[in-house]
Amino acid sequence: MVPMVEAALWAATNSISSLVLPSDMSTSLPPVGRLAPSPTGAQHVGNARTYLLAWLSIRSQGGRLILRIEDIDSPRIKPWATQQAIDDLHWLGLDWDEGPDVGGAHHPYVQTQRVTLYHAALDQLKAAERVYPCTCTRSDVAAAASAPHVGQEGPVYPRLCAGRTVIDAATLGDRAVAWRFRTNATPVSFNDLIAGPQSCCVGETLGDFVVGKMDGSVAYQLAVVVDDHMMSVTEVIRGDDLIPSAFRQLQLYEFFGWTPPSFGHASLVIGTDGRRLAKRHGDTRLSVLREQSCGPERLIGLLAKSLGLRPTSSPTTARELLTDFDLARVPPEPFVLTDEMWRGLS
Repeated sequence: MVPMVEAALWAATNSISSLVLPSDMSTSLPPVGRLAPSPTGAQHVGNARTYLLAWLSIRSQGGRLILRIEDIDSPRIKPWATQQAIDDLHWLGLDWDEGPDVGGAHHPYVQTQRVTLYHAALDQLKAAERVYPCTCTRSDVAAAASAPHVGQEGPVYPRLCAGRTVIDAATLGDRAVAWRFRTNATPVSFNDLIAGPQSCCVGETLGDFVVGKMDGSVAYQLAVVVDDHMMSVTEVIRGDDLIPSAFRQLQLYEFFGWTPPSFGHASLVIGTDGRRLAKRHGDTRLSVLREQSCGPERLIGLLAKSLGLRPTSSPTTARELLTDFDLARVPPEPFVLTDEMWRGLS
């Protein structure tokens, strides 16, 4: 039988292409990957490295690629950034089989056009009491945290609102409500295609996380799981800063009864100060290289060396790297981009 959430999503899309084939039927199908730029700004060298790796991994397996625009982070979206991202990817020599510019069976390919799907999934979480209404602000969470947090994740949510049920939302008047997913204490493990074995007790280490925002929109963690499932994505390659997101998403996959994709998390590009590549390290936008009429071969060569795919940074193309591509060569260490390397691209 089709699970309840599957039926809700079926009703939302009214399309047979939305359903994933049973595992015994899908094993003979080619792998499916995705490139998922977020149009919150210009794409830079760090983005290019991850896109190249995701493209190489799928194309080397004879698989299919989907381009999806992840634009539900509405306050930060730049109107010009979607087309610029598409232009940047084409400039790199990357292509895809489905996307907003070419169409395909899993349309639409822009997240803000898929919100009905996300809300259908959120409704199923509510029906199962796997979410609860939360009125806590960030300052509330920070003040109640038992220990100072380190890194980008922020403090673990102290479950201040976890005693509520879904129906309690109606008693909160006009207070803004977010919906938090009830995590469990069962350790989550997976074998990362790049970073190796990973394990985490989500409830203790990461805490209950937001799947529905206070503004009424659906959060990234839920949207990306719905999208990857509905688009039959079997492999996700992205930056290793998103390993915590993988653990959260795996709990959602478990709830819905969906088969998760294989995850591969590559190390990030950092500056000489050891910090994640950002504006403080100078302008590393791909659009800058394009505007200077630079060919992409020098950048591809530099990225190929950084990924362990070539012994030198000699100019090359993405397609030339397919001949002997091996994901096992990708090093776990971050790639340090120096000013000299950047100047050498122009």
